[in-house]
Amino acid sequence: MTASPLPLVRDRRLVALLVTLVAAATIATALVFQYGLGYQPCALCLLQRWPYWIALPLGVLAIAFAPREGVGRGLLAVLGLVFVVSAGLGAYHAGVEWGFWAGPSDCGGAGLPQAATMNDFLAQLDTVRVVSCTEAAWRFLGLSMAGWNALISAGLAGLALASAAGARRPAGRI
Repeated sequence: MTASPLPLVRDRRLVALLVTLVAAATIATALVFQYGLGYQPCALCLLQRWPYWIALPLGVLAIAFAPREGVGRGLLAVLGLVFVVSAGLGAYHAGVEWGFWAGPSDCGGAGLPQAATMNDFLAQLDTVRVVSCTEAAWRFLGLSMAGWNALISAGLAGLALASAAGARRPAGRI
């Protein structure tokens, strides 16, 4: 058995708890930006939330089953893979914002409901705000929310996968 270079990754329950708490804080921050500060998400922003919604219940299961060798490691591995996908989505979106590649053709906002009359249609045009995937609504230290998502997700993926691949625990240890 080789010991992990980081003692933290050997404690699967602690890793699962940390990953779940950071995931919850990250999705809560996105919701605060949307509902509290009025930043409307684009289609790629909403897509990037899906791995978090998957990871939260998965993380709770990983916390509960962490002491069970096979199940705990398996759940952490799946959690790590969810965040590999999340990091990829964040990097893709950040690349779209920086103009490195084109985004999806439908990344301009949701379609409008069918208007009954021309006046209804004109009223919709006055109230609908289309959010583009190509423009970062907010940046901190040069990174957009998509860029931060890529970094956070990559870190969570690395932590979960390192813990899943870590050395087996001695018998009787939780």
